[in-house]
Amino acid sequence: MPKASGQQSIFARLEKPGPLPNRLRPRELDEFAGQRHLLGEGKVLRQLIDKDQISSMIFWGPPGVGKTTLARLIAGKTKAEFINFSAVTSGIKEIKEVMAQAEQSRLLGGKTILFVDEIHRFNKAQQDAFLPYVEKGSIVLIGATTENPSFEVNAALLSRCKVFVLHALSQEDLVWLLKQALSNPQGFGGQTVHITDDMLGVLAGFANGDARVALSTLEMVILNGEMDGAATTVTQEIIEQCVNKRSLLYDKNGEEHYNIISALHKSMRNSDPDAAIYWLARMLEAGEDPLYVARRVIRFASEDIGLADSRALEIAVAAYQACHFIGMPECSVHLTHAVTYLSLAPKSNALYLAYGRAKEDAQNMLAEPVPLHIRNAPTRLMRELDYGKGYIYAHDTQEKLTAMRCLPDSLAGRRYYLPTSQGQESRVKERLEQIRSWRESRERQEK
Repeated sequence: MPKASGQQSIFARLEKPGPLPNRLRPRELDEFAGQRHLLGEGKVLRQLIDKDQISSMIFWGPPGVGKTTLARLIAGKTKAEFINFSAVTSGIKEIKEVMAQAEQSRLLGGKTILFVDEIHRFNKAQQDAFLPYVEKGSIVLIGATTENPSFEVNAALLSRCKVFVLHALSQEDLVWLLKQALSNPQGFGGQTVHITDDMLGVLAGFANGDARVALSTLEMVILNGEMDGAATTVTQEIIEQCVNKRSLLYDKNGEEHYNIISALHKSMRNSDPDAAIYWLARMLEAGEDPLYVARRVIRFASEDIGLADSRALEIAVAAYQACHFIGMPECSVHLTHAVTYLSLAPKSNALYLAYGRAKEDAQNMLAEPVPLHIRNAPTRLMRELDYGKGYIYAHDTQEKLTAMRCLPDSLAGRRYYLPTSQGQESRVKERLEQIRSWRESRERQEK
């Protein structure tokens, strides 16, 4: 059972300034939890920091993994002027003022490192304001973001920055961090705290890779612990009360949104209904709009199933209508119905591929004329220009087919739709082969 030694009253422990995560910010790289792939001995970022050779870079990772802390460690080691800049409270005016100061410093031989937290919150104009100063070396830019910089940072600015990906902390990293908090004088090192290793494991699991959540929750359970003289005991009941509701890691406007809808789509494509239902639940329980999910399911019905089971599209549209009529939480079962059906349906992407082939020709051959015989001829002039001449009404033939070519002459013989043998599409394939064979036979006869 880990124990923080010493004697201190509950009043004294409450007097420590600031929340626990702030009090325990590491002052040296060796105190930093996790990110060994970047900060281990000999790793690139570790060497850049140790040698004070920082170039423009972006730290990308989920909340609570140390992006801002790394910037502070750099600030403590660099000989350059370090400016902390917030994307939330600063506009173009403030950017230009800081840039002018940095340029003046550069002319005098100085170096400025500008740290921008939440850089994804800057719009294009604000990001563009940094670009010329980064290019000529007036500043070294360090940005931090929870969003994929490929989407949120201007390409020109991104191309001048090295992106370092920070990972969510492992269970072992978080348990180590919690034990440091119990022994560190800035944490609970001056108190006697009784808390088991199993409880620390629960707190680490609840934090889901986020150091800030782990430390804040530890502080909560200790402050609510049972006092016995100068000792604090954390009970199982207190743990359960403090971690009874995990907030789902899901940002409806962020990258995780796209990751999870991708997981749903690919689980259905892989005919894995259990995985598909899980990802569906992850979205809905995090507050996703059920109509958004239903629209994606409708797309899937034609993109990945198509004529292999045309009922899939009907069920997907019906699920959308059900969601529209009754909303959440009741419509969750309708989406589960659709997702399960689509997962188990035979798969064909023939329609998706067919449109892709036709789209390429349509974009590259924009001026191909419509054959005269399938043009409408509502006026005398059009008839005199042979609009509609030679057109054969298929319903007037015994076979309900004609040998007319409906593609432009330059595209004669093109095959866009290539049906598979999956599910009902095997019957479609057989029918299409019969039609094409009949037409080829008639064309030979007419030559």
